[in-house]
Amino acid sequence: MQNQSSPAKAFWDRFGKNRQAVAGGIMVLILFSVAAFAPILSPYDPNDIDRGQILEAPNSRHLFGTDDLGRDVLSRMIYGSKISLSVGFVAVGLSTFIGMILGALSGYYGGWLDRFIMRFIDIMLAIPTFFLILAVIAFIDPNLWSNILPHAAAKIMETIFIDPNILNIMIVIGLTSWMGVARLVRAEFLSLKEREYILAAKALGAGDARIIFRHMMINSLAPVFISAVLGVAAAILVESALSFLGLGVQPPTPSWGNILTLGKDNIEIAWWLSVFPGIAILIAVLSYNLVGEGLRDALDPRLRGSGD
Repeated sequence: MQNQSSPAKAFWDRFGKNRQAVAGGIMVLILFSVAAFAPILSPYDPNDIDRGQILEAPNSRHLFGTDDLGRDVLSRMIYGSKISLSVGFVAVGLSTFIGMILGALSGYYGGWLDRFIMRFIDIMLAIPTFFLILAVIAFIDPNLWSNILPHAAAKIMETIFIDPNILNIMIVIGLTSWMGVARLVRAEFLSLKEREYILAAKALGAGDARIIFRHMMINSLAPVFISAVLGVAAAILVESALSFLGLGVQPPTPSWGNILTLGKDNIEIAWWLSVFPGIAILIAVLSYNLVGEGLRDALDPRLRGSGD
């Protein structure tokens, strides 16, 4: 018994041997810390306009320079990290929830329900996701949830990095990116429902809900968790692209995407408006991808050692 390690310890041992995944995890923790302590770390108010320092190059006073209104770019990027993290996690949380429910129903019951859900997934996958998001967001009021939610609820959401003004972006991304999770869960359920312990649970009279949520769902979480981590990186990219096109986070709320838009308009005279937010997006997306790959290697016994 002494030489047997717990599954959790074995997982962390395998994950810790993957240096790239550990580096990605450290960067993710740093991003969380920056977002959580944005008011403390930010040297200036992100919306403080200084007409006397418009498009000022990086210097000792403004480490990342200023934008076309004289606002400190570093401060806006620090506050923009809250947007990226909140969009990523809310969108992925919603897409994962929808994908797990539909995938579980499809894989467990099969038959006409399975065919219906899978054909619906095929239709969704046939529509270019990004253009679907563009079309939906173009017809939604950017301040919809800010006007609907009570003031107290809006304040609570802001404390956990969720801005009600961009909640519709998070929801739209989540509603259009659940198909991969549904397919993963369906495949796991098709395999699990023929296992002996599932057949034994049915023989003992366990209901469908108990079998699905207490036995099968728990044992199908590993690939879903990996997909969710990788999905955060994809959601950050989508939000940045939407903000870059002017359909995402609206000024004066800072985000990495709308800072990049200013960089596009001033690329010849203000290179720092493109370089620094671009590097931030690159680091965030790469970090989540590295963590996701490390989790895949650590959770899948067939891939042990591939990340060494």
